[in-house]
Amino acid sequence: MLQSPVAPERFGGDLRGGRDDSALTVALVVPHQGPLGLIGPSSELCAELAAEEINEAGGVLGRELRLLPVDGGAAPHVVANEVGALVSHGVVDAVIGTHTSAVRHELAPRVAHGVPYVYTSIYEGGERNPGVFLIGETPGNQLRPGMRLLADEFRVRRWCVVGNDYVWPRKSAAAARHFARESGGRIYEEMYVPQGTIEFSDVVERVERADVDAVLVLLVGQDAVQFHQAFARRELHRRCLRLTTLMDENMLLAAGPEATVGLYAAAGYFESLTTPERLDFAARYARRFGVDAPHVGNLGQSCYEGVRLLHALLDQARSLDVQAISAVADTVSYAGARGRRQLRDRHAAQRVYLAEADAMEFSVVAELAEPER
Repeated sequence: MLQSPVAPERFGGDLRGGRDDSALTVALVVPHQGPLGLIGPSSELCAELAAEEINEAGGVLGRELRLLPVDGGAAPHVVANEVGALVSHGVVDAVIGTHTSAVRHELAPRVAHGVPYVYTSIYEGGERNPGVFLIGETPGNQLRPGMRLLADEFRVRRWCVVGNDYVWPRKSAAAARHFARESGGRIYEEMYVPQGTIEFSDVVERVERADVDAVLVLLVGQDAVQFHQAFARRELHRRCLRLTTLMDENMLLAAGPEATVGLYAAAGYFESLTTPERLDFAARYARRFGVDAPHVGNLGQSCYEGVRLLHALLDQARSLDVQAISAVADTVSYAGARGRRQLRDRHAAQRVYLAEADAMEFSVVAELAEPER
C-alpha cells in the first residue's frame, strides 16, 4: 500500500502524528525527478505489488506493510535529511530504494544503524555500513564478464569511458581499467559529466578522436538517453560498440531504435528473459496494473525484490532490530523475478546476462560468468 509522498514541509511539525503502530511503514526512496526520474513510476508499482502480495499473505511480523514514497531524485543531502528525520522520529521502520550511490553515501550513515536499509540499485561495490543489505549487481559480476565477452567475440581492445561525475561511475571505471588489462586491452580515455547533462556533442567528438573499439557507458537515466542519441547522430555506431551496466527498457524506449544500434547491456534482469520466474512476475504485474503500465526494467523490478528481501529478513530475525537482522542475514533467501536468491555478506548472489539492444527491446545473447565481488 502506497501512502502519499513525503513533502518537505511535513518536517516542521510532529512527524509521529499520523503514525499507525499496527502497520510496518517503509520509506520507499525512488527518484521522482532528475536523470533517473523516468524509472520512478515502475519502481513504485513494483514495490506496491510486492507489498500487496505480502499483505495478502498475512503481512510482516503480524503487521500490514505500508510504503511511504520519498523522492530519491533530489539532492543527496536533501534525501538524507528527509529520510533521516523519518527514521529519527520513528515514522518509518525500514528504508528500501533504488537511487544513485551518491544518495546512498549520504543516507546510509544516517539511517542504517537504526533501521534496516535495503539498497536495490546496481552499485560500485564495497558498501560496509552495518544494516545495509544489497541486491544490485556490482562490477565484478557485470563489467568483468561483459568486457571479457566483447573482447573475445569482437576483439575489443581499445576502450573509453563516458560516465557521470560521482562515485558509481568513477569506481566502476577504476575496476574496468583492471578488467580491460585482463582481456589484453586498455582504457584510453575517460570523460565524466555532471548529472543532468543534456549536451554531449563535445563528448562524442572526444570519443571519435580516441579511435576506440568500444565505449563503456556509465551514465544514469536521461543522461544516457541524451548521450546515445548524440552518439548515433555522429554515426559512431559504425565504428565502435557500446557496453553499459545501467540501461533498462524505459531508457531504451526513450532513446529510440536508431540511437541504440551496437549497444550491449549487462544486467540481472531484462523484460525479454524467458525464465519461469520472470514470466510469472510479468503476468502478475500486468494483471495488477494493466498491459499499458510502465515497463518494469532492471531498476524498477529491483524494488519488488527489495520489498521481498526485507520481508525475508524480518521474518527470519523475528525482529526489527538491525543487529538481530544482521546476525541472521546470511541464512536468508527470497524468491523474486530473478529466481531464488541467497544473501552472502549482505549481498544477494544472482545470474547476470548480456543483452543486445534490438530496436525497442533487449535481446539476451549470453548468461555471463558466475557472480563474484
